[in-house]
Amino acid sequence: MATYLDGILLAHRLTAAGDERSEVELRRALEGAKPTRGFADALRAADGLAVIAEVKRRSPSKGDLFADLDPARLAGQYEQGGATCLSVLTDEVHFGGSPEDLAAARAGTRLPVLRKDFTVSVKDVLDARLMGADCVLLIAAALDDEELGEFHRTATEIGLDALVEVHDEAELERALAVGATLVGVNQRDLVTFEVDHERAVRMAAAFPDHVVSVAESGVRDADDAKALADAGYDAVLVGESLVTSGDPTAAVAALRR
Repeated sequence: MATYLDGILLAHRLTAAGDERSEVELRRALEGAKPTRGFADALRAADGLAVIAEVKRRSPSKGDLFADLDPARLAGQYEQGGATCLSVLTDEVHFGGSPEDLAAARAGTRLPVLRKDFTVSVKDVLDARLMGADCVLLIAAALDDEELGEFHRTATEIGLDALVEVHDEAELERALAVGATLVGVNQRDLVTFEVDHERAVRMAAAFPDHVVSVAESGVRDADDAKALADAGYDAVLVGESLVTSGDPTAAVAALRR
């Protein structure tokens, strides 16, 4: 039976297969690009638990969350609340996002920005840098070992941080094997899209000290954030509870406390 992840990945791989752009030309377009803002460095420097606040219009499982949001305004509200970094969805079909959302959010704030999308080709990594991202998402469950290693190397070569997303200890080992130093535990099962609110806490002890650890998905409130901080996480990535809060600035501030 097909899953959410199967359908999303198929769509992205079909798009990638039809991309006739030259990788050489894309790399050439990056020559002289301005330095990135240092996504991982910002998380390391945060005082207390860092918050990666997400610009997210909709989700495949719940539909519209904040369909008519203003990315620049929302990013500014997040920054005012004390967010350390931003995450911006650029998948249009399944999440209602776009590269334009990323550009607008980044222009409206001084914070480093993660391109949140399903990276399935080297060109996707290059595109993340071209559209202004400071970090690219690599989902271990969506990539084989060769792809994970190649995309991680490419990100490093072009000045991007790479957030490698895992769901269990086996995927964490795969992330570490390619040299990842920024790793997120997604508490949402990408097959069922159900959230296991204890997954990240269970996995916390498996992280080496040199790795910046991020808990993703299912962070509902300050109590969840505190439990993850107490477990040893450096940061939380939060989307749904922030965009639906009605007061993003206060919601971020509560997580930071």
